[in-house]
Order: sequence, then C-alpha cells, then structure tokens
Amino acid sequence: MSGEPASWLVVERGWRVLGPDGDQLGTVDEVLGDEETDIFNGLQVHSGLLGKPTYVPAERVAEIREGEVVLDSELPS
Repeated sequence: MSGEPASWLVVERGWRVLGPDGDQLGTVDEVLGDEETDIFNGLQVHSGLLGKPTYVPAERVAEIREGEVVLDSELPS
C-alpha cells in the first residue's frame, strides 16, 4: 500500500507497522501523544501472538500513510 502521507492524529489501533524494507513488523497497539498540543510521543507496537507491546519513539517514525506506519529501522528485540 502506498497512500498519501497522513498525520499522527489519524493513526488507529491495528494499523500495520512496517520496517524500512517494507516488511511488516507488527501493528499499532496504542498511539501516544497530546492531541490538544499536537505533540506526538510515539507508538506502542504489538508483534507476535503473546509478545508485549514495544514502545517506538516518534523520532523512529519515518512516514505515516493511511493504514500503515513506516519506521526508520527494525523494532528493538
């Protein structure tokens, strides 16, 4: 999928999270930020069936497109 760039304010739980190579790393579990001041802190990303969500700081988000978030590197292990 290659949609138009989108704001962090429209990101929803369940959106795909992709690595820089386009491989799916997981899904958005939670968006962290302050809508009132438009400050995006990051995401909680869920990967695997039983894994705990991983925090990804906003600085690691390279692009947001409708239905997916692209990171600048792989998720930390």
